[in-house]
Amino acid sequence: MNLHEYQGKQLLNSFGVKIQRGIIATTPEEAVSAAKKLTIETGTSWWVIKAQIHAGGRGKGGGVKLAKTLDEVRSIADDILGMYLITPQTSATGKLVNQILIAEDVYYPGESETSEFYMSVLLNRATCRNMIMYSTEGGTDIETVAEQTPHLIFTEEIVPKLGITEEQCIKISTNLGLNGVAFEEMKNFVAALYKAYDSTDSSLFEINPVLKTSDNKILAVDSKVSLDNNALFRHKEFIELRDKREEDPTEVEAGEYGLNFVKLDGNVGCMVNGAGLAMATMDIIKMAGGNPANFLDVGGTADAKRVEQAFRIILKDPEVKAILVNIFGGIVRCDRVAQGIVDAYNNIGEINVPLIVRLEGTNAKEAKKLINESGLKVESVILLQEAADKVTEVLA
Repeated sequence: MNLHEYQGKQLLNSFGVKIQRGIIATTPEEAVSAAKKLTIETGTSWWVIKAQIHAGGRGKGGGVKLAKTLDEVRSIADDILGMYLITPQTSATGKLVNQILIAEDVYYPGESETSEFYMSVLLNRATCRNMIMYSTEGGTDIETVAEQTPHLIFTEEIVPKLGITEEQCIKISTNLGLNGVAFEEMKNFVAALYKAYDSTDSSLFEINPVLKTSDNKILAVDSKVSLDNNALFRHKEFIELRDKREEDPTEVEAGEYGLNFVKLDGNVGCMVNGAGLAMATMDIIKMAGGNPANFLDVGGTADAKRVEQAFRIILKDPEVKAILVNIFGGIVRCDRVAQGIVDAYNNIGEINVPLIVRLEGTNAKEAKKLINESGLKVESVILLQEAADKVTEVLA
């Protein structure tokens, strides 16, 4: 589950990570009030207006702007709120901005130059250990740094039994070229950051940039926090942080019915039981000249009602030109799926795209009998290759 920047910062700050302070706003009037309050609390005379969407690269799309007066705060807030922000990480239509963060200006002049760093905490899948990835090249795309100057990216693996050690915090501060007060501040920042990551069962923390201010404070100026959905039962207080407006509405609806669904850009709808078989089905569609319109795993306990809901969700996509149902009945009974197909036809009305069905396994004979006697316009096949050939045929 992804969090907004302001939510991630609040979470980090609760574990002692110093952050760029800010106040959320949903109207230009709230933005001005937030700016005035920030000035009282922090002394800032300039404000950063930041669109809150689940996507990176907001600045490149015009979603992060500096305001030097309250009139500019109001004007910029009015421009950003309600806009569809397009970034390198959104679709071509962009994402609707429903709220903005009014943040303090932390790039003020002082005794030393400011410096930007990159830092993230994530799982190293190769070693099954958490690691801290960091670089002196903050404020830029880390992918570009990795491609052009990979020697400027450092990693520090954490031994699970020990957690992060003081020696590792010292090493990170040293590699980032810090000294004096900033050196100690970075040590504390890293320790608090890892504690937050570990304690919340997160899957990713990314801070870009981590800022050394002109008075040698270390702050998280931005935050990307992804929580592990599988661990939310241990952190029920985080569930209310979910913003469904940032998710595909079809995927949200599918989740409510217990369906594992991911929307794709293709033209062949898929309904499969089991993630592995779903991936193989998507491959065979691709090889047949089609493109999968979705990943949809109805699960091992699929019944008629769930199958009907799966059909309704697939048919909401206007790009779907055919539907392939591929069920291998190990745990799930094929006759239940077949009944779901029949019910879907009867309850939805006429399905105006070709339907190709492959049912094999438990009660497959009964399932085929159900479909054959239903009078429905369904192409029934036995082999997966036959299904692929049918896909090619109906898309021609």
